[in-house]
Amino acid sequence: MGLFDSIFGERGQRELTKQEAFAGILMGAIASDGHISSEEAQGLCTILSRMKLYDNWTDEKFNNMLNRLLGMIKRQGVESVLRACAQVLPERLHETAFANACDLILADGVVEEEEKEYLNQLQQILGISGDQAITIVEVMIIKNRG
Repeated sequence: MGLFDSIFGERGQRELTKQEAFAGILMGAIASDGHISSEEAQGLCTILSRMKLYDNWTDEKFNNMLNRLLGMIKRQGVESVLRACAQVLPERLHETAFANACDLILADGVVEEEEKEYLNQLQQILGISGDQAITIVEVMIIKNRG
């Protein structure tokens, strides 16, 4: 906490919505290795646009949400944003978020050390059992083969 945080607070800070929380977890996955490629960003948008959670969202609303989340990641770091998102995300979406994060990380066929660490943190923070997490990762490896 900085010296003036208690006086000024963070401009425009508001609670995350469940949609922002879900997207934030996935954005954290693609940002966990220190950069977001255009392919990863496209994969994120594809996943989100197919979900009922984002029914009737306009491109502008998506862009505003993703820009807000990216700004949060730049200011606060991936782990801090992950924790904030996990607090808001409904429990029924924990495994869904974990599976989609795995899918995004595994899509390029290379899993960096930072990405493995992100999945470990995500599994723990979301309270997903080790057995269930392994099953999800194994399925995503099969999905992304070839």
